[in-house]
Amino acid sequence: MTSNNTDLNFDLIVLGTGSAGQSVASACRKEGWSVAIVDPRPFGGTCSQRGCDPKRVLAGAAEIIARSRNLKGKGIKSENAIDWAELMAFKNTFTRGIPESTEEKFEKEDIRYFHGTASFAGRQSIQVGEHTLTGGKVLIATGAKPAPLSIQGEELLLRSDDFLDLEILPEKIVLIGGGYISYEFAHIAAEAGSEVHLVHNNDKPLKNFDPDLVEALTEALKETGVIFHLNTETKSIARTGNGYVLEVEENGRPLRIECGAAVHGAGRVPNIDELDLQKGGVDADKKGIKVDDHLRSLSNPDVYAAGDVSGSPGLPLTPIAGLEAKAVAANLLKEGSATPNYTATPSIVFTYPMLASVGMTEQQARESGKNIKVNFSDMSDWYTYKRSNDRPSMAKVILDASDGTILGAHVLNGEAEHLINYFTIAMRHGLKAEQLSDTLFAYPTEASDIQYLLEL
Repeated sequence: MTSNNTDLNFDLIVLGTGSAGQSVASACRKEGWSVAIVDPRPFGGTCSQRGCDPKRVLAGAAEIIARSRNLKGKGIKSENAIDWAELMAFKNTFTRGIPESTEEKFEKEDIRYFHGTASFAGRQSIQVGEHTLTGGKVLIATGAKPAPLSIQGEELLLRSDDFLDLEILPEKIVLIGGGYISYEFAHIAAEAGSEVHLVHNNDKPLKNFDPDLVEALTEALKETGVIFHLNTETKSIARTGNGYVLEVEENGRPLRIECGAAVHGAGRVPNIDELDLQKGGVDADKKGIKVDDHLRSLSNPDVYAAGDVSGSPGLPLTPIAGLEAKAVAANLLKEGSATPNYTATPSIVFTYPMLASVGMTEQQARESGKNIKVNFSDMSDWYTYKRSNDRPSMAKVILDASDGTILGAHVLNGEAEHLINYFTIAMRHGLKAEQLSDTLFAYPTEASDIQYLLEL
């Protein structure tokens, strides 16, 4: 059913058609609720169209180039090369039909959908263009957007979704910011043949990851060709000829960087500016909608928030959006008190090598007051990694020395995405170091090495 129907009263109004919004809308409609869903952008959300999924397609190609180069002279005669136009065409096969298929899903489930910008008109009402929707409950699942940088010429910067849709990759490109998006895009662009500059305003990029492994990853990307400008403040960007020029200050010295494009990768903020939250009696801060442990607005109990827009303790990751959506659906349908379990949330930087993390960093563990043991291993010469010349390859595992509890795990290598999931399973379900070490894994695989990272 489309938005042409004149009945605009609903049991639930959902703002946002990403994974969190869709999940809650479908769950409530399945139980007989009347549901409306609103989005100003193509339906389907960021992750599937403008984020994780298309990014991983590009990162996968860059990974293959890197793996091939590692074995050049060790059985591989020549390196492969990326054809950017072909790669983008392949990426588009994953994203092209998502808005239409999402609409078809809403039609099938009899969820009313509205294309447009939503804003609160009252505590339980939403304005979308000429339509005023009223609802018993409202879910805000509008995600995040690039943080304002307040630099001259900021409107000239590409956003992450622009990078993922580039028809032609510039010969020289600048990434502003030292977060995982900038690192991933830097690696993709470098492997595709661009001269890449990464500009970050302090000396601690990837601040939420283990600094020892971040340093090793940074050095690896330098070898790939990425030029890092740390302790560098971006002052302005302007057009020049066929490209752009960035005025920056690197370690106190002015520097001009000319490029074909500059990309904003300096963090994201909750996407709430257009919601007119005050009219809805909904409080928010820089972290997002202020919610209780059940993801209910602290100031309006008829409003919930899930995903990146929520001010919950959860990290801004797609699995967390799904986790929070399950809790919201349970609380709406059962009038319960479900709370998301954020224990052991893994996070991965999809460069090559990949950097993965779960649980406490070494610093956090030391500050916790626990009696800890830190196992920091260079695995580059271990069989598993030597056979593919996977360098650097290292891991840091942090244990509670008193009982073998796994407090944190951090991995840097080509198998990090797999290893981190083993540690996540153990940590989430309370397996101790001895129990994980005692698990029989197929040999030779990366999992069969885990026992050597867990010695007490």
